[in-house]
Amino acid sequence: MNQADQGIRGQVAAAQASSESAVGKVQAVAESITQGILSPGFHGCAFLNAAAEYPDPAHPIHQFILAHRQWFLNTITDLLAQTSDAPAAPAARHLVMLRDGAMAAGCLFDPELVSETFLQGVAGLLLARTGTATATAADTSPSITNTTVQAT
Repeated sequence: MNQADQGIRGQVAAAQASSESAVGKVQAVAESITQGILSPGFHGCAFLNAAAEYPDPAHPIHQFILAHRQWFLNTITDLLAQTSDAPAAPAARHLVMLRDGAMAAGCLFDPELVSETFLQGVAGLLLARTGTATATAADTSPSITNTTVQAT
C-alpha cells in the first residue's frame, strides 16, 4: 500500500506541476487518472480493492486507506478552491466520487468510454465553478483541451 500511495502522490504532484492555472491543474490530475485506467492490466483502484478486503475500520490497512483518501480529498479540495470563490468541498467530494466510479468501471467496461465520461464529468464540475471547462492549450495536454463542456 505504501508503494501505491507514493506512486499516486507522485502522479498528482507531476500533474499539478504540468500547468500554471488552477483549472489546468485539476484537468491534469483528471487526465493522470485516466492514464491509469487506460493502462494495460488495469484492475481498479488498489485502495478501493483493499478496502473491500479489509472492511474493519480498526485494521491498520483500513486506517492507511482512509488516510490516503483524506489526503486525496484535501488535495482536490485545495485545487478546486483555487478555481472559484464558491465552497470547494462539495465539488471535491463530487470529483472523488466520479474518480471512484471511473476506477471501478474502468476494469469492467470500455476504459476509453469510462475515461471520456470521467473527463466530461470533471469538465462539468469546472464549468459549474468557473464558467469554463478548459484551460489554455499551453496549460494542459491536448486530450484534455479537447474535452469541452458548453453551457446550454
